[in-house]
Amino acid sequence: MDVPLHSAAPPGATEPPGATESDLVTLGIDVGGSHIKAALVAPDGALLTNYERVVTPLGRKPDVIVDTISALVAPLGRFDRVSVGFPGATREGTVLTAPNLGNDLWHGFKLAERLAARLTRPVRLANDATVQGLGAIAGRGLECTITLGTGMGFALFTDGKPAPHLEMGQHNAHKRYSYDQYIGHAALIRDGVKKWNKHVLRTVDALRVLVNFDLLYIGGGNVTAINFALPADVHLVSNETGITGGVRLWDGVFRRRA
Repeated sequence: MDVPLHSAAPPGATEPPGATESDLVTLGIDVGGSHIKAALVAPDGALLTNYERVVTPLGRKPDVIVDTISALVAPLGRFDRVSVGFPGATREGTVLTAPNLGNDLWHGFKLAERLAARLTRPVRLANDATVQGLGAIAGRGLECTITLGTGMGFALFTDGKPAPHLEMGQHNAHKRYSYDQYIGHAALIRDGVKKWNKHVLRTVDALRVLVNFDLLYIGGGNVTAINFALPADVHLVSNETGITGGVRLWDGVFRRRA
């Protein structure tokens, strides 16, 4: 099943005269529960700049995060389009859920539209685990991505195409805990590294049964705390993919909806 992707563009926005796909610079933004990161990315997915990073203003109104992003990216220089990975469910440029950002004001917030107006460039928005997966997957078979940060992000791909988003982090994992609560950052602090690793491995086993993945990619800020021997069908990926995968939002991997 193809997933439509909405493009939000500011009034009068156009690509540079004579620009081709190989010329276009993407601003990649990764909104997380602890930090917001941004960098410029070449069409081939290579980073053109170092990261800019700022603490996420949790619990504040969505427009505060728009202001924060605008200030964060100002030093990066010229870009032609924007890709945003967001920690929740999104649809057609609009946020549906934001479980780890501290309030309910995000529901229905047109983040792509607001950022397009502020940054004066077209913006595409997707779940952050989906963006990270697009930067990591091989594009063959059934591939899965989870991200270990404030909570647990999840994305699924069939032959390189993203499946409809599932908020797996909100699903029950064990007893009273959701996956966000079972292997998120608070769980790492609460349970300690040894027990947390045991829970991550149990999660991998549960996902293998649930989705029958060919390959599973694990990313996110807490991936460095993993210390168990990786099964052959599990790979750790760099945090860079949460930024560089944003290029794929523009290459037709999603069925575009204007």
